[in-house]
Amino acid sequence: MKILGILASHQEHGLNAQMLDEVLKNVDSGIETETIFLENYDITPHKYHEDNPVLDELAQKLMDSDVWIFAAPTYWRELSGVLKNFFDCMRPKFVYFKQNGDTIPGPFKNKHYLSISSCYVSILENFVTGVTDDSFKTIDRVMSAAGVIKVGEIVLPNTFGMKTIPYNKKKLCQKYAKKISVRKRKDDSTVKRYIQLFFMIAVMALITMGIQLPLSGWIGNNFWLNYTSFTIIFFVLLACILHFVTFVKHRRR
Repeated sequence: MKILGILASHQEHGLNAQMLDEVLKNVDSGIETETIFLENYDITPHKYHEDNPVLDELAQKLMDSDVWIFAAPTYWRELSGVLKNFFDCMRPKFVYFKQNGDTIPGPFKNKHYLSISSCYVSILENFVTGVTDDSFKTIDRVMSAAGVIKVGEIVLPNTFGMKTIPYNKKKLCQKYAKKISVRKRKDDSTVKRYIQLFFMIAVMALITMGIQLPLSGWIGNNFWLNYTSFTIIFFVLLACILHFVTFVKHRRR
């Protein structure tokens, strides 16, 4: 088994590099690890009439690895340009193109990845506003198209003036090191999602009925009033949960 660290920052020994190194040095013994610093590569788009040995080399490193770890800072609420350029140039390697231009997962399907990012803003501000969310979303979008399976996220806010990563982040890196040390052929979360959906609906129904209790004096035994109030309350709760899952699901602290 091999784990590949992909460092996409401008500093080779900065905070993102430290978090990446903390993960890699704590994986189980016997697992091969390698780190590539993207700034050392002249990454340019693939031109169909020319060979691109740099992209071929990087694609081979990805193919030889079971787990990828992307470590990149967040600038201006977006993913660093270094990693974004890597994703843009590697697009023909990540996906297959159909005749109509649609894409399907390419040769890296069912590999796994871990995302690491950092930002200057405070822990509170990042928790409230989600400054690093778009960085993780970009990684997720590309990896989803490539059929690569997400393991998790590590985020380090409040990095202004910081020289070394704090103890709690080291522990989190060590936790993920153990998690990615287990080889997985393929993830099937269908049963897990159905269980989550069941409990989500059960909790929403319970809350809805609880909210209806104070309204019983006004609603009474009228079927349509009960039905209408239940539907409206349930819809509002569902919309809130879907908003949370869609927009606030990324790690922020």
